[in-house]
Amino acid sequence: MPIPYFDAVKSENRNVLKDSLRHFSELDRAYHLHSFTDLKQHESEEAIVIEYGNGIYLVDSKGRKYLDAMSSLWCATLGYSEPRLVEAAKRQMESLPYSHTFRGRSSEKLALLAEKLIALSPPQLTKAYFAGSGSEANESAIKIAWTYHKFTGNPRKRKIISRFNGYHGSAIFSTHLSGMPAMHEFSGARFPEIIYADFPNYFTEARHGESESEFAARLANQLERLIAENDPETIAAFIAEPIMGVGGVIVPPNAYFEKIQPILRKHGILFIVDEIICGFGRTGEMFGSITFNLKPDILTVAKGMSSAYFPISATLVTDPIYLALVESSAQKGVFSHGFTYSGHPVGAAVALETLAILEEREIVRHVKTVSKPFQQAVRQLDEYDHVTNTRGVGLMAGFDLVQNKRTRANFPPELGAGAILMNSAEKNGLFVRAIGDAVVIAPPLIIAEEEIDELFDRLRWAIEQTQILLSWRARPSVSTMVQTRQTTSDFVARTAKFNCWIDRDGRPAVPI
Repeated sequence: MPIPYFDAVKSENRNVLKDSLRHFSELDRAYHLHSFTDLKQHESEEAIVIEYGNGIYLVDSKGRKYLDAMSSLWCATLGYSEPRLVEAAKRQMESLPYSHTFRGRSSEKLALLAEKLIALSPPQLTKAYFAGSGSEANESAIKIAWTYHKFTGNPRKRKIISRFNGYHGSAIFSTHLSGMPAMHEFSGARFPEIIYADFPNYFTEARHGESESEFAARLANQLERLIAENDPETIAAFIAEPIMGVGGVIVPPNAYFEKIQPILRKHGILFIVDEIICGFGRTGEMFGSITFNLKPDILTVAKGMSSAYFPISATLVTDPIYLALVESSAQKGVFSHGFTYSGHPVGAAVALETLAILEEREIVRHVKTVSKPFQQAVRQLDEYDHVTNTRGVGLMAGFDLVQNKRTRANFPPELGAGAILMNSAEKNGLFVRAIGDAVVIAPPLIIAEEEIDELFDRLRWAIEQTQILLSWRARPSVSTMVQTRQTTSDFVARTAKFNCWIDRDGRPAVPI
């Protein structure tokens, strides 16, 4: 059910609100610097101003309704109209709107949240440190890892192994933990402490005839060589997502982590598991670590911890790591790390209520149930000429757009095939995300089976429309189509199915 405010927005009041929100679009372009946006393009385009949300849907200022197949940024796991989370925030705002965690200070909901997180997490994790975002959680994990090694007699252990195409945030250090060169070029910073292991994408990186297990074994051997080349006595930690999210929903190959983890233990390298996306039910288990039998020394969470109703994150550590932090504090007088909003009481209250909902409504069990038709629908997309490598686990999935499925030839980057599909989906009331020519989806965990059907009906429409647009380059004119025995009327009928119109040269003219 929508929250009460929007029940009251009716008829003429709604029209007034729409007029004001159109004005907000102009204000946005005039004054707002956006994240991860083509700023030049944005200057000439009207911003989408989201007016309200209800369940898994968002509605913009023009009344257009979108099925959000990305949970915004993987995070709105309980959808957009959960009254219990609104009420939890309201109650906390009324009693204690803010308090910090410096010098041992805490609050009731924060203490309860720490207890609950540790109870839900893998058993070796015993303490929770709180921050405000996934980037902060991962940067905290690195500082904690460095401190652990320093106070256990290994001060040279400073290097961090990340992976190509992994994503771990967009603060200065976490940007470089993310193995994405375009992000590095933007910041211009260089961190010699960060080294990169191979991209574990079996579809693009495996050798001809190589099985998944053989591929995983090769990556493990290459990691062993990377460690040797960089001196194991200088390597502090290895950071990885259970499933690479922003990297394109890359599911690890069979036995990958099974082979990786013993290598880390042998060399005394801490295993940091980034569960920012996978945590709290996304994979069909409470954590991706359970799905893939991971044994993290440090685990980071955010996003689904509060269903994004309030910014909050956590870094969970084992007892040996905590005891090293105690020793550092005994020697230095204080654990020198913290943020103004670490352990914000409102965030703690919302997160605690989110975890209660996950348990009471058996959301993880629901994900296991609906993920079966969801993943089946994903695999069926392989029938399209330009769709390949459909993949996923739980309620996250991805696929690639390629020019030739047999040769796996990609589309020219300047064509922007992924962006064309993403924009076509948006025109059809569906939010998905393109990462280059990979397309990813991760709907709210509350999605029902009939909503999954609607999601894939809309996605199929977008794929079919996109294929017409991408194939146009091979159809330069109506006369050529007639010469190849495809009549103009046939082409018009086929494109009309997808709400296209044909320009004077016979091109499908669909806004993209």
